[in-house]
Amino acid sequence: MMHPRAESDQNTTPFDAVVCDIDGCLCDENGGAFDLTSLAQIREHNERAISAGDRPIVTVCTGRPIGFAEAMTRLIGNTRLPAIGEMGVWLHHPHNAQSELDPAITTEHLESVLGLENHFHEVLRHEGVTMQPGKAASVTLWHEDTEHLKLRVFPSVREICEANGWPFRVSMSWYYINCDLAHISKASGIARFKEITGFSSDRLAGIGDTTSDLAIREQVSFFACPANALDEVKDVADYVASKPEAEGVVEILSMISEMSASDRGEEVH
Repeated sequence: MMHPRAESDQNTTPFDAVVCDIDGCLCDENGGAFDLTSLAQIREHNERAISAGDRPIVTVCTGRPIGFAEAMTRLIGNTRLPAIGEMGVWLHHPHNAQSELDPAITTEHLESVLGLENHFHEVLRHEGVTMQPGKAASVTLWHEDTEHLKLRVFPSVREICEANGWPFRVSMSWYYINCDLAHISKASGIARFKEITGFSSDRLAGIGDTTSDLAIREQVSFFACPANALDEVKDVADYVASKPEAEGVVEILSMISEMSASDRGEEVH
């Protein structure tokens, strides 16, 4: 599937795209209101990227369900480049509004997902655990008591997956347990993104804030994070913003735009 690119010469900017996480980067991790001022600035960045080709387009790479990824893609004005949803399970193509499941996910993998979902319905939901809706090939769990989630639910989920031979990578984010197919990740999603767009790693920048975003770091040549990022993410970042979340992303994009202007020999004010 071929994708239209910005009407520009790739070499007018050091990067072709910025691959950005959503939770903790474009929006609040706790479900707070959108920072519409900052998101409007990111949209303006994308509109300029598409019309003038003097900066990279921002797309999303998230563990969120593909519907949420599509909504954020529209919100930030990315009409050109694929968005990566559900931790690499899906690519959403904004130019034709279609979403594509990773072909490496088989019927057997989906049966494992169903097995874990059944365990949730039979056991975990009676313990106050909830499951994030809208996912096709992964399971995300939440409990109001984050310490209980980490200390009791997390090890029990790992044990049930091992006992049944379900091929999940079980990990913790700030407030969730993420159960993802072991061969699917943000890295595999970005690899598909690169195959479709023709972009190479040395032409990609990335933004993230938690350990799952270290997979973004592996696939890009320049990686940045907002001020709220985990220390282990900051440790591998090329740039750490002074501001958190969407404000930090705006700061990072401003810095990248300055890099682009410098490469073109323009004076930076």
